[in-house]
Amino acid sequence: MYFDNVLVLAPHTDDGELGAGGFISKLIEEGAKVTYAAFSTAEESVPAHLPKDILKAEVKAATRQLGIAEEQLIIFNYQVRKLNYARQEILEALINLRQVESFDLVLMPSLKDIHQDHETIAREGLRAFKNTTILGYELIWNNLSFDTTCFARLENRHIEAKCRALKCYKSQSERDYMQHDFIFSLARARGVQIGSKYAESFEVIRWVIS
Repeated sequence: MYFDNVLVLAPHTDDGELGAGGFISKLIEEGAKVTYAAFSTAEESVPAHLPKDILKAEVKAATRQLGIAEEQLIIFNYQVRKLNYARQEILEALINLRQVESFDLVLMPSLKDIHQDHETIAREGLRAFKNTTILGYELIWNNLSFDTTCFARLENRHIEAKCRALKCYKSQSERDYMQHDFIFSLARARGVQIGSKYAESFEVIRWVIS
């Protein structure tokens, strides 16, 4: 592997796992340090019968399943669907992360993602890390189009780790894209594209060769 210090930008808790959970598992398995930054715990979207802060507990459990150290999990508390109102504050937070750590890979939503919060994190992420390799992860329910210009070959264990992580989000368990068969089907489809059993696909936003 070519990456030692990786930053995952997740507009909401679970986005990083959905878009890159298998690759994150593989990166950690091969010795990379992974920092996961979630920008909203979506308290306003949590079902009424559940604790408002349940997603904060769930992202801690999910990232632990992938092997991310607790001290490498950063949870912000921006309001869901209103991240665009805090663009400058978010950009400054990202620049602060850049100044504290020297990342050689940033994983974030695709620039073609139409969700307003995802678009905000993608745009500000590009501004903050324009001198770093950046890959946009795939969330097909939000992508009008997606350039499959990069693939990570994965093994069954990596997809299983992704499924275990996503299973921690009990508050989101009814969503179609959280289902075990969907996760494996997409990984299998991306694998077929490169002659591999499983894969995750990414959009090359920036590629820096040292």
